[in-house]
Amino acid sequence: MKSIKLTIVALFISALSFAQSPEMRATNIATKQAPSELKWESEIHDFGTLTQGKPATYEFTFTNTTKETILITTVRPSCGCTAANYTKTPIKPGEKGMVAATYNAGAAGAFTKSITVTTSDSQMPKSLTIKGKVDAASVEEMKAVLN
Repeated sequence: MKSIKLTIVALFISALSFAQSPEMRATNIATKQAPSELKWESEIHDFGTLTQGKPATYEFTFTNTTKETILITTVRPSCGCTAANYTKTPIKPGEKGMVAATYNAGAAGAFTKSITVTTSDSQMPKSLTIKGKVDAASVEEMKAVLN
């Protein structure tokens, strides 16, 4: 019985040692850094109507609104018909960066593709979208593109 009482007292003392006062809790909440984010100028781009066989590129730009330097760690297009290029140097607070998406307009028809961007500070990747429609090219247009 004595060991049970001692165990309860020990648990109570250790619980108090980890507790925070309301003032300390408020200080921790106030000083906690807000989640970082990049301010994208746009997250979706509509190419409209493209000509078959002519790739099209759009450059998504953003500003680093955080208080820390960030780095784009990965950029993954959703399929092989889309290529991506991006700022590979560190982006300081207030500076701009970019992710360029190039769609290979090889197949006629409507398309919607995504590009997933992960940065050194992100908790969740950002998804950018390109969309549009590819009109079938005539045989003469295709020959001109291939030559």
